[in-house]
Amino acid sequence: MAILAEARQWFEQWIDAVATAVDGVAGRFMRRRSVELDENADGSFTAQLAVPKDGSHPAPLSFRLDRDAPQPTLPADWKAALDGSRVEVRLQPDHVVSRLLDFPSQAADFLDGMIRAQVDRLTPWSVTDAIFGWASPQPIAKDRIEVAFCATSAAKVDPLIRLVTTLGCASVAVSTPAVGSDGAPVRVTLLDRQLRGLAGPGVSRLLRIGLASTAIAAAASLLLNIYLGGWLQSGQDDLQHRISQRRAALRLDANGDSSGFGLLAKRKQTTPSSVMVLEALSRVLPDTTYVTELRIEGSKVQVVGMTQDAPSLIRLLEQSPQFTRATFFAPTTRAANESAERFHVEANITAYFGSGS
Repeated sequence: MAILAEARQWFEQWIDAVATAVDGVAGRFMRRRSVELDENADGSFTAQLAVPKDGSHPAPLSFRLDRDAPQPTLPADWKAALDGSRVEVRLQPDHVVSRLLDFPSQAADFLDGMIRAQVDRLTPWSVTDAIFGWASPQPIAKDRIEVAFCATSAAKVDPLIRLVTTLGCASVAVSTPAVGSDGAPVRVTLLDRQLRGLAGPGVSRLLRIGLASTAIAAAASLLLNIYLGGWLQSGQDDLQHRISQRRAALRLDANGDSSGFGLLAKRKQTTPSSVMVLEALSRVLPDTTYVTELRIEGSKVQVVGMTQDAPSLIRLLEQSPQFTRATFFAPTTRAANESAERFHVEANITAYFGSGS
């Protein structure tokens, strides 16, 4: 019974996940009424319709949050306007931590992980206690990019999320203004969350029907496996036995120890020596490069360290007869208090290191 209960729970979670995905797709094509919620300097909020269509829309309204409830209480026309709408909350920059972050241009595809790892250092909050986001990266000089990063406390935003959820809003977005290094204003989205589904109960019903059909097909496959599994297993055992006999015959046909010594000699010539790889690297890398990690895995070597010119290392490794296909396996970074670049390079090793290497 416990297994059945766990299976049912897993199926329900799967159905909810698919329904959420359908909601996301539907939300791109369905236009929702948009309500702008601007934070004022005194901590209150002003609500107004983003694009009123006629003169019957409610007038702008200011209120404060007191224990997750608006004060004064929202009138009926505003409750109707908020029901099913998209709420866009715009926070004051005075209540938000803003930073301009600098990264190598190669790090553009890794921004999510790199920024999340620095939230504890950039803000007074941990990554779980902060609501944060960043604008699209902008190129700057010397193959670098700049990212406008903003964050605020989750405790500040949570009451707003609870309010719009209680009012039946479909989605909520929280943003704040920021300024780039060139003085150009940018808007940073800290949170964008779907609160209410758009697909309706019909999707879940269809998913359950599909799931039942899949279960019937799985039961039929299980019955076939029971009836045919024994025959297939017997054939597999026979084939495995014949393979073992053939391997034993091949070992008997070998030339004894002399064949073993030949294999050892061949392996010695074709397997890269760690000492020789290290010696080859010491000849290739410039004096301004410092290696902090060296890993040899099969026919590949990975080198991590500090250097003044990371791109030139690729060219130097490619020119060496001991290495081929040199590339970066992680972004090159430069800390604010460091003058050198931290590089992560890997290359294929030419297995034979002859005397002319």
